Amino acid sequence: MDLNSPLFDRIRIKPSADEPRETKGPACEHPGCKATGEYRAPKGRDREGQYWRFCLDHVREYNASYNYFTGMSDSAVAAYQKDAIIGHRPTWAMGVNTSGKADGESKAQEPRDWSYFDPLGVLNGEDFTQARARRAASPEPKRPRYTGAVRRALDILGLDETADGPAIKAQYKSLVKRFHPDANGGDRSFEERLRDIIKAHDTLKSAGLC
Repeated sequence: MDLNSPLFDRIRIKPSADEPRETKGPACEHPGCKATGEYRAPKGRDREGQYWRFCLDHVREYNASYNYFTGMSDSAVAAYQKDAIIGHRPTWAMGVNTSGKADGESKAQEPRDWSYFDPLGVLNGEDFTQARARRAASPEPKRPRYTGAVRRALDILGLDETADGPAIKAQYKSLVKRFHPDANGGDRSFEERLRDIIKAHDTLKSAGLC
């Protein structure tokens, strides 16, 4: 028998049941425990994303006594639970622009090229009864009937169907000054918007509105 044969390298002996096996994975972090820490347990408040590693017995023991709100007063717990309903996101009253204020002072509203049509007064804080009373006191003028192309052109300019010739011309000049490359340092990213504005003005001019 050739004891140097490579066949002997392939022979494996099954370990005895009484022979201790080397544990795989992290060890249990409970003091004095040498078992494998297969289970994660959160370390608690202010340590989110951090975990202990425990074996099954010790993770059960830890979970039975775990309390996320340990050390917090009843009022603090109630406030936390209330904020949890909205995902701890900041909230503000409707119609209040918190980003437009700094150090208690109002900032000037940034110019925009779009006009909001708000017949129900939702954006200015009116309720339904107040909006209905306001509309009854000052009924809206009867609007002319325009074709779809004219309505789309007015919409592109940020106007409604009550806009007259001077209003259309003033809005057109304002938008051209804002989006023309000569007025914004050569920025050509708004060229497509500018073409739409010019085309809309041509449509309104052909319809005899300006």
